[in-house]
Amino acid sequence: MKIRLASSITHDSIVDGPGLRTVIWTQGCNHNCLGCHNPETHPLNGGFETSTEEIIEKLKNIKLQKGITFSGGEPFIQPKACSEIARFCHSIGWDVWTYTGYTYEQLLNENNPLWNEFLEQIDVLIDGPFILEKKDLTLLYRGSSNQRIIDIKKSKKNNNIILWEE
Repeated sequence: MKIRLASSITHDSIVDGPGLRTVIWTQGCNHNCLGCHNPETHPLNGGFETSTEEIIEKLKNIKLQKGITFSGGEPFIQPKACSEIARFCHSIGWDVWTYTGYTYEQLLNENNPLWNEFLEQIDVLIDGPFILEKKDLTLLYRGSSNQRIIDIKKSKKNNNIILWEE
């Protein structure tokens, strides 16, 4: 399966979730948030195309990671490919974090089967658009105060939004 990436995979990130993380930078975003720190990821035809199989082969050789983080760009533009990679990461014991400009409620209300499949693979979701007026450099793992760090597994179990706690 093909996936469009904005840049090469980042290893050993400590700012995109807890522990050492591998980051997949997806290409394409329709939110166009003012002040976005990754505007080069917005064009849908930017970046480069690769296969999920090639990414998975690279992930097999990475050691000491706690998890994978999908960022971008907007990962929910490519949910099927992201789901496949996330499923593999769970199989090797990694957790899955995902940044999205959509709110969790928007993702659920859309009732998109591919989005739902990807949500099933996500452990923690950082949701909501970046809002420049709410920018706060003191926040953990997010850029603006409207964004939430949601524990997806607990939220589904409780049928209510449960924020992630470190």
